[in-house]
This record gives sequence, C-alpha cells and structure tokens, in this order.
Amino acid sequence: MNPKHVALISAELNISMKQAENTMSLLAEGSTVPFISRYRKEHTGSLDEVQIGKVEDLGKRYQEVDDRRAFIIKTITEQGKMTDELLGKLETSWVLTELEDMYLPYKPKRKTRAMAAIEKGLEPLADLLMAQASGEIDEAAKTFINEQVASSDEALKGARDIIAERINENAELRDKLRKLFIHTAQFSSKVIEGKETEGVKYKDYFDFKEELHTIPSHRVLAILRAEAEGILFGNISPDEEEAQGIITKQFVTGSGPASQQVEKASADAYKRLLRPSLENESRAAAKEKADTEAIDVFAENLRQLLLAAPLGPKAVIAVDPGYRTGCKTVALDNQGNMLAHDVMFPLEKNYKAQDAEHLLRNWVNKYEIQAIAVGNGTAGRETEDFIKKIDFGKKVNVFMVNESGASVYSASEVAREEFPNEDVTVRGSVSIGRRLIDPLAELVKIDPKAIGVGQYQHDVNQSHLKQSLDRVVVSCVNNVGVNLNTASKHLLAYVSGLGPSLADNIVKYRKENGAFKNRQELKKVSRLGDKAFEQCAGFLRIENGDNPLDNSAVHPERYPVVEAIAAGQKCTVSELIGRNELRKQVNVKEYISEEVGQLTLEDILKELSKPSRDPRDEIAIFEYAEGIKSMEDVHPGMTLPGVVTNITAFGAFVDIGVKQDGLVHISHLSNKFISNPNEAVKLNQKVTVTVLEVDIERKRISLSMKDNEPVTGGGGGGQRKERKENKPAKEAPLNDFQAKLLALKSKFK
Repeated sequence: MNPKHVALISAELNISMKQAENTMSLLAEGSTVPFISRYRKEHTGSLDEVQIGKVEDLGKRYQEVDDRRAFIIKTITEQGKMTDELLGKLETSWVLTELEDMYLPYKPKRKTRAMAAIEKGLEPLADLLMAQASGEIDEAAKTFINEQVASSDEALKGARDIIAERINENAELRDKLRKLFIHTAQFSSKVIEGKETEGVKYKDYFDFKEELHTIPSHRVLAILRAEAEGILFGNISPDEEEAQGIITKQFVTGSGPASQQVEKASADAYKRLLRPSLENESRAAAKEKADTEAIDVFAENLRQLLLAAPLGPKAVIAVDPGYRTGCKTVALDNQGNMLAHDVMFPLEKNYKAQDAEHLLRNWVNKYEIQAIAVGNGTAGRETEDFIKKIDFGKKVNVFMVNESGASVYSASEVAREEFPNEDVTVRGSVSIGRRLIDPLAELVKIDPKAIGVGQYQHDVNQSHLKQSLDRVVVSCVNNVGVNLNTASKHLLAYVSGLGPSLADNIVKYRKENGAFKNRQELKKVSRLGDKAFEQCAGFLRIENGDNPLDNSAVHPERYPVVEAIAAGQKCTVSELIGRNELRKQVNVKEYISEEVGQLTLEDILKELSKPSRDPRDEIAIFEYAEGIKSMEDVHPGMTLPGVVTNITAFGAFVDIGVKQDGLVHISHLSNKFISNPNEAVKLNQKVTVTVLEVDIERKRISLSMKDNEPVTGGGGGGQRKERKENKPAKEAPLNDFQAKLLALKSKFK
C-alpha cells in the first residue's frame, strides 16, 4: 500500500488516515465492499458502501497515475533528457493532465512541421526570433537559405512552425488555457444543412449554445449522439481573443519585427494546435462528467427497481398480453417454478373469451393461485380489465408488472438453460410472474441496460457503466440477503465472495445432498475456502436450520458472542431472539473486546430483534383511472393516478396507463426548487399528476406533480396514503370546439 495514496484519499474523502488505511488494507486482502461495510465497522469507522466504493475507485485511479508517471520518467530518462527539476515536478504531480503536459515535449510523435523545419536547420532562427531583440530579421533569415529553404519567407515560416510547437508544448500555458476552457468555454451546436427533417428529434439543438461548465449531462450526451448520427456539428471554445491574449502576454515581449513573427506563430499555435487539442480534451472531460452523472442516475434507478416491493412466495398466474397472437399465460408455484402454460384470447368477442375465463378459473382453483401478474405492454390494460371482472370465488389480487427486459431474458442463455423445451413467449411470461414474486431474484438474470431505467445508457462508457451497475446489484442482493436453499445460481453469484463458479458449485451440492442444514456446511462445497466463507456466510439465510442465527445477518464469526450474551441472560439463543425484554437488559460494554467493538455489538442486538426480516417495502395494489387507455383519452387539465417508471436528470417519467409514459419535468416535480428529481420521487412510486399537454403526433405527454400529493411512498419507502377505489379521472372544462366534437361523436355512435 502506497502511503501517498492513503494521504490523498484521506484528504479527498475527508476521512481519517486510519479509516483510509484500514479500508484499503481490507480491500487488498480480498474483502468485498458489502462485507467491509457490514462486518468491519470498527476498522473503517462505520464507512458506508458508497464511501468504501470511493476508496476503492480512488485507489485504482492513483495507481494508474503512478503507473503512467513511472512510464513517463522511464521514457524521458532513456532519451537522456531528464533533469532534477523536471523529475521533481513529475514526482509531485497527481493529476494526469499535468503529467501529460510535462511529457508532451518528449513524447514520440509523427513527423510535424516543426520537425521538418528543424531538419532544414532553422532552429537557430527560431531561437533568434524568440529572443525578440530589436532590429530587422530579413537579413538574418537570408542566411538560412539553402537547398531545402528557397527564400527568407520560407525560412521565417519554418521558424514560426518551431515556435508554434514550443508554445503548444508549454505546460504553464496549457494549464492557463485549460482553465479558460473549463470556466468560460461554450458548448454550441448547429444542424448540418439538409439534415433538418431526418434529425427533427434533435430540433432543440439545431442552433444551440450553453456554458460548458453549466450544461446538463443529458444535453451533452444528446449533442454527442446527434454528432455521431451526422445530424449536428458541435463545437467547444472560449472567446478566441481572450485565449490569444493569454498566449501573447506570456510569449510576446516586444513590438519589433521579431515579436511580430512570434505573435504570428502564437496565433498559428492556438488555431492549429492548442485549440483542437484542448477542445478534444474538453469534449472528453464533458463526456466523462456526463457519463458519470448518467451512470449515477441509472445506478440509483436500478437500486430502487431491484429493491421494489416483492409479493413474496405465493402461487401466481402470469400473463404476457397480446391482441393477434393472444396472451401467453403461465401458472407458477410459490417458488416461481412453472406448473402449466397456455395461450388465451380474452379480448376476442366470441367463445374464446369464455375459454380464457374458464382457463383462469380452473388454474386459480387447481394451483391455489393467490395473485395474477399482467405485463404492462400492448393490450395490458384491456387484459387487466378482463381479469378483474372475473369472480374467482375468493380474493385474487391483480398486479400490473413492468415487462421491460422480459424479451431480453426470454432469448438469453439463462432462459434457455432454465426452460430448454419452451419457446421465448413462455419464458417471457415466466419472467413477468417471477418479477411479481421477487423482483430482485428475477431481474439479476437480465443485463441491467435492458431493464429500461436509464438515460443514454448505450452512449456512456460501457466499462464504467457495467462496473457501477454490477456494484449496485451486489449491494442490493447482499442488503436483502439470500435464501441458501432456494436461491438460483444467478442470484447466488452476486453474494459477497462467491461469483458464478462457486454459485454453481453450491447449487450442485444442494442437488446432490439436499438442503443445507447450517452455514458451516458451506465449507463442504467444492472450492469454497475460508476466505469465501468469511465473505459470504453472513449474507446467506437458512430457514428452520440447526442454528436460529443461520437465518439472520449475524456473521458466524460472532456466534460465540451471541452465545455469551444469552448465557449472561441465563437463556438460550432462541429465547434471546424471541424476547425483547431480555435484549433490553444487555449491557453491550460487558462484551467489548479487541475483536468485537460496540458498533458490532449494537448491530448484533438490532439484528436479533428482526432476524431474516426483508428490508423491502410491502407490495401495494394500484389502479389506473377508469376509461383512460390511450393517448386520445387524455386531455390537458385531467388529474390522474400514475406510477413512476424512470427517473432522469431532467425529470421523471410516469405511466398513467396509456402505453406512453408522460414526462414530469424537474420544474414540475415539486412546488419548491429541487436540483435532483430523486428529492421528489422514487422509482415505482404511486403519484397523482395533472396533464399539461398532449402531443399525439410526437407521442409526448407533459405532466405536473405540483400541488398533487403522492398516492403512496412508492419504491423508496415512506408513508402510504389510501386512494378511493375506481376514482374517475378529473376532467378539464370543455371549450366550444371540444363540446361540439363530443356532440358529433354521440350523434354517430
């Protein structure tokens, strides 16, 4: 571990040196972020997963800087051009751009105009001009005429090329201009002539300009995408006169002919070398910043989606709706295993609708169905309405389930492995049903990018996106905990310390030996060693096992502590778990040791009060407004219930039941100012919205949440509010034209 890295991370994250050092040591030993966060609080000073993740990321970044620095020092030294002053600057810099600026004069490059001029022997003339002594320069330039240099003008031009390259490679100047770009440059875009119709969706950017340091991430990514599609031409630049003034002030020291040549060279240096280089650098920086913001939005959405309220282990019917090809329907047991599948046509106006009703009635009774999941795609609302009208003789709740990504799962290798003899339609229906039973367990099988809760997810750095989303999935899985005896290998793979190979070995062991009876039995799994056991054991649950602590988040390494506490209260571990008054009598300070601190003891007692309790919300039934099934049914002024389906940097998308989500712009999410949509809404939150505008041609619905209370606390938790069942949509007053149109419709019905 590099002590300099520890100091830098400590300063950047505002944590103590000890916190930084201990966290980095644990990471270096192979401990995972969830494990460190939950079970090593004394070591880290209670750093959370986000902070530990930042320590990990910064450690990698500073190591990359170290590696690059070592390469640069080695290269310059081998050239025989290293000086004590340059070495000192290189060794004390921790910013990659600074290192690259210092390396630029020594960096191997393709033949430049300056190199060609030097080969012609014009470097002394460049030195003479840079000195900017008074007097004429034409006579001096004539002395450099030779076979390769035809005239004094050509000699001066070559000298200016040399000067321009020196100006371009000056680290101090590049730093000044870089700051100018950062603080004053504007990001502008223009439509390419003839592309107006093709690129109409980018109309807002046809003649666009905004300060680089304030432009939101979604605008940056939109412009860059439009450039890639050949619709727009983008440009990043500060005021040219100001930039040129900075160069002139540093390099032009007089007013004579020589100084005039240096000024010409500086103008050339900026236009030909510095501006393109710094614009590319600014583009890369803007893209990286936009990527980070977009990935953060995606990661937060994914977290909320994965932690959505589960129905729990109940038998369900799942329906993937459709008109022409019918509704693909499956029955699942309480563990998500398929019991039967069929295709029904509930929307046909003939005997097929009766057959569909008979099928559903039969399955509900035969398989003791407790809920029905309906995909929210095409024909979803109509199918939901059909099912809700059926009298099953008992309460069977109907839930609309977001089916984004179900088709991706159905065609995946995972789905083919699970259902090798079924087609994609059956697999898709199974996925919809399992999402209702346990969203987390099912969604981990799908590439997060396909779930549909991102913003420009295909445009951002794919490596960084994957790393971030994988970290979110790992965090969510370990936060909830995993049933060791029922979890799929796909879910187990995300448990701290496991991965696909060990997850597969656990499932094989389970098939060969039956259910695990205790956590210690994990050590019998092939290739699952002590380190993996340490990392995973606390996140795996065993119901009705040998030890009641195996169904809790208490780590096996702390079982002796719990047993000592139980002995101190003269009771069994089971009694300690079940009786609140016994736990209240425990004085944690009596059990503090070198290995176990007060933070860990408090966590243990807290866990014993609610062992194996799922931290996710309870699922709530939601109903769309009656009579609102298409965009044509929606009019400005209506007040409608909806569900938040996606959150972006510029607002939230809400499903109001018309197959086209509406946008609540960030300015309409709250009556007070907010800078982040997550301050106002969470994914899957039930909300009430007011329709502002409906654009059927462009398939856009503008909504507002101002003055509307959320219907429920939603996916992010919070207080729930009951809504009257079957509440009709609030209609806006009809204008004269609308009234006449309505009368005509009634007349010809």
